[in-house]
Amino acid sequence: MNPTHENPQDTRLRDALRAGSSSTRLEAALAIGTRADPAFVDALVARCAIEPDFFVRDMLTWALTRFPAETTVPRLLQELRSERAQARSQALHTLSKIGDRGAWPAITRSLLHDADDEVARSAWRAAVVLVPEGENRELAEDLAAQLGRGDRDLQRSLSRALVALGDVSEPALRTGLASDDPAVRAHARATEILLRDPDADFDAAVDEAKRIVALGPETAKGTRC
Repeated sequence: MNPTHENPQDTRLRDALRAGSSSTRLEAALAIGTRADPAFVDALVARCAIEPDFFVRDMLTWALTRFPAETTVPRLLQELRSERAQARSQALHTLSKIGDRGAWPAITRSLLHDADDEVARSAWRAAVVLVPEGENRELAEDLAAQLGRGDRDLQRSLSRALVALGDVSEPALRTGLASDDPAVRAHARATEILLRDPDADFDAAVDEAKRIVALGPETAKGTRC
């Protein structure tokens, strides 16, 4: 539908998506998702790229999941080539929620290794959801190549992605455990702990891993109370 010929209610919804009040934008995204009118897909995707409020972004994603995948996925794939980091990260997040595995070829190594941490984090999560059978081992290797990256929160996200892939992550983690970089070894060790016990606390796993890396496995075992 051409926005210049749409009805007044649709015009109000489009205007509300750009309102100064985050609660107004949230209500507009909710209303659009409830109606699921495909004429709003472009407006929702465009707003995802610039929306500053986390809760509004979450509602925008929810609204997009209400449309048929064949309507939303092609538009989201276009966003993966955007120069705006938020456009890429939010598109990846939404693709992971839609879960259409036809989007898998668009989850490139450049996205998995994106210089922007939020884009990379979103790519990891999307990749784990969308990866087809037979390619999860290669994905695990790609993810494990980034062990030691970023702050503890980013490392937690990477560990959770590797754990979600299951046992295929073990060989890639062994490579990390043999790294010359103590930060990589500690992150690999912490991820290994989570792989054995997914309910374990990540911070405790990191602290334990750092102790093992610093003292060596046998010494660390001997000093444990």
